[in-house]
Amino acid sequence: MESNKITYYKTPIGTAKIVGDETGISSISVIDEQIETSKKIPACLKECVQQLDEYFKGTRTEFTVKLNAKGTEFQQKVWNELLNVPFGKTKTYLEQSKQLGDVKAIRAVASANGKNPIWILIPCHRIIGSNGSLTGYAGGIWRKKWLLEHENPSTQQSLF
Repeated sequence: MESNKITYYKTPIGTAKIVGDETGISSISVIDEQIETSKKIPACLKECVQQLDEYFKGTRTEFTVKLNAKGTEFQQKVWNELLNVPFGKTKTYLEQSKQLGDVKAIRAVASANGKNPIWILIPCHRIIGSNGSLTGYAGGIWRKKWLLEHENPSTQQSLF
């Protein structure tokens, strides 16, 4: 059995800790501590780092790396649904619950989003409150705001 490899990649909003093996990426989390970016990236993580790099440079809107997120059957369903939210778009927790077939499951859906182990590639940052608020985000609300603005930059520039 393949053992997990780890690499650290510096992003504009913190250092990403990427974990995975030949079966796919199992975790990407953002850490606040200053950690040295990995000099040597394990082969099984190179494509992920490259795609994240392209995403942050604004040249990639979709990810094609293999994912291997571990979670309950319900969490997997929620995370798979997140993959259908297009780049630059948002959905509400309520819309996500409806798409999963149970409008009453909104709290469970929100909880599963909060347990999403693969930052950015499974885009839970694209899920917002029904009133448009940037509710809970494991990486911090400021990062959620940054990611949404990165994916959908305002075309109207401020005059002042």
